[in-house]
Amino acid sequence: MGTLLLEVGTEELPASFVDEALAQWQERIPASLKEQRLLAEQIALYGTPRRLAVLVRGLPDRQPDQTEAIKGPPAQAAFDAQGQPTPAAIGFARKQQVAVTDLEVRPTEKGEFVFVNRTIAGQSSPEVLTRLIPEWIFSLEGKRFMRWGDGDLRFPRPIRWLVTLWDETVLPVTLVNGSETIRGDRRSYGHRVLHPQAIEITHAQDYVAALRAAAVNVDLADRRQEITQQVQAAARTVGGVATLPPALLTEVVNLVEWPTAVLGKFESAFLELPPAVITTVMVTHQRYFPVYAPSETGTADATVLLPYFITVANGDPDQAATIAAGNERVIRARLADGQFFYKTDCAKPLESYLPQLAAVTFQEQLGSMQAKVARLERVTERLLAQLSLAAADAAIVRRAAHLCKADLVTQMVYEFPELQGVMGETYARVSGEPETVAIAIREHYLPRGANDHLPQTLAGQVVGLADRLDTLISIFGLGLLPSGSSDPFALRRAANAMINILWAAQLPINLQQVLQQAIADFTASTAVNLTDTATLTQQLQDFFRQRLRTQLQEERQIDYDLVNAVLGETDPEYLDRALSDVLDLLVRAEFLQQMRRDGSLDAIYETVNRSTRLAAQGTLPTSLLDPTTVVNPERFEKSSESALYEALVQLLPQTTAAQANRDYQQLLAGLQAIAPTVAQFFDGPDSVLVMDPNPDIRQNRLNLLGLVRNHARILADFGAIVRRREE
Repeated sequence: MGTLLLEVGTEELPASFVDEALAQWQERIPASLKEQRLLAEQIALYGTPRRLAVLVRGLPDRQPDQTEAIKGPPAQAAFDAQGQPTPAAIGFARKQQVAVTDLEVRPTEKGEFVFVNRTIAGQSSPEVLTRLIPEWIFSLEGKRFMRWGDGDLRFPRPIRWLVTLWDETVLPVTLVNGSETIRGDRRSYGHRVLHPQAIEITHAQDYVAALRAAAVNVDLADRRQEITQQVQAAARTVGGVATLPPALLTEVVNLVEWPTAVLGKFESAFLELPPAVITTVMVTHQRYFPVYAPSETGTADATVLLPYFITVANGDPDQAATIAAGNERVIRARLADGQFFYKTDCAKPLESYLPQLAAVTFQEQLGSMQAKVARLERVTERLLAQLSLAAADAAIVRRAAHLCKADLVTQMVYEFPELQGVMGETYARVSGEPETVAIAIREHYLPRGANDHLPQTLAGQVVGLADRLDTLISIFGLGLLPSGSSDPFALRRAANAMINILWAAQLPINLQQVLQQAIADFTASTAVNLTDTATLTQQLQDFFRQRLRTQLQEERQIDYDLVNAVLGETDPEYLDRALSDVLDLLVRAEFLQQMRRDGSLDAIYETVNRSTRLAAQGTLPTSLLDPTTVVNPERFEKSSESALYEALVQLLPQTTAAQANRDYQQLLAGLQAIAPTVAQFFDGPDSVLVMDPNPDIRQNRLNLLGLVRNHARILADFGAIVRRREE
């Protein structure tokens, strides 16, 4: 058994690529080795800003031999009537370097053929690995790959060295990049400042220790833990607790090879700035960790920011004081700028910035942000018309919609665009706006990403819906639909956010109706070449159906066939219903999933589906539920018909109440109660022939089954559900 070490040494890699590359290797290297019949005991991946590495332990010395069956000519052509080999058999044996007596006749789908078993000797592991290593390196994918020198090789940064060891032996791997040749070696390099000399790695197993001795910690998990401990220790020296945002921590881990936490300080006067400004400067712009006062539980008190920051240096720990002083100068200048912007912005009320939105372009063909706000306010009115709020609550929503983009033209947001909404909230308070308006201005941007918080105030929810709906209609109206992975306007994220806001806030919005109204308003007020209204409406309906499907399957973990059953694959009635009441859609989907888990779906599946299949041969509309209007008892010939009719009469009020209250347990109970009666109708001692020769009797019976189908359709289209049996 042997150990492989591969280290790809580079110029400083983008921090994000380190994790991306190692994740790709984590998946591809084991698969690649398995394909070559080489199974490892352990695969460890390492990475720093200057290197990507993999250590594969417990590899066999060579591939196992492989026996392969080689197919030759048909048996009739290989042997004559007396069983003697023909020239075809002799030639095949000669080609395979075996005796004719080694040939075997085996049956196949196309008749009998001649075969020979040939043993393929396995290659040595060093031979196989020498071939695989370049494939592993250049199979990596990512953004912003580059060429360097005069060659055609592409990588995020130039490759400077290559360590390729099989135990103590260097594998002869060669990368040719134009006039430059990079050969596998045992030579690596330590920390650029603390140990700039080359180091010789004697044995692959020595890799981690050898690099640590050269001031490089190649283990990402270990660096993460070390940074966390050092940062918190530094914070404790000033009586504080640091926060380590996960994204920032991951980035910092991939920016340093030998971390040293350095505490810095800034003037307490800057704490008069909104905390979001200070932390944005620290986290987003400077990659510093903020320090807060401790809470009663010992965690960071997010309301009390202390005048300190912690940076993680990748240099000489002995120079910590110099590093701190340099970073203090940087943050002092950034915060002084922020202080100036804040005082200047607060000098006039937030509403006074609105006229300046006319000079900010939303989209070239759609005009300014001022025009967008006007459209957003019209959509808000459409939403308010459905919600029937008290006058005071509606006024709050309207005010928030009116002011929600005003901070875009403030100096602070111009300098720090990530603070849009956050500064709007602050400036609204300074301007004396109601607290709910201020909060809504910030919240209407939520969620900003997949795992972000949702807006909690009604005004934030409504304005957030209006903003996204206007963007969707506007961009779709220009024909700029998302395609494949391309979604430059983040339209999928906007639609997902709308759905999640509606579900979380339980807002009784008829999305179908407001979509049609907002499209009509948009096309009537926009003087650009647009997609025609009918096409635009259909495109957006299909888009929302796709987003609903994604949210139900991926986020709510609803089985695909149950999603089909509530959304409808080709049934426009079901799509209309889904968009008209997305709250009901979620209730039905989750109820179906629960029915599958507890077995109640199986209990009614056959009853409903058998009725549905036969009812399709009749003419009963799917909207009818009342048996007294579509079934004629005078045409009954069997008691089972009367029994089913009476059961349907009793089921009607249950279904009506279940639909009105979204109490589908009540509907399920009714369908379970009617199931034995339906079974007797089909297979009991007094069963009927549904497709009776008499057309009136046949239609009457089909209507009975159509009613069973229609009641079940209140919950779902059972024809789309796949019956799942135990293996």
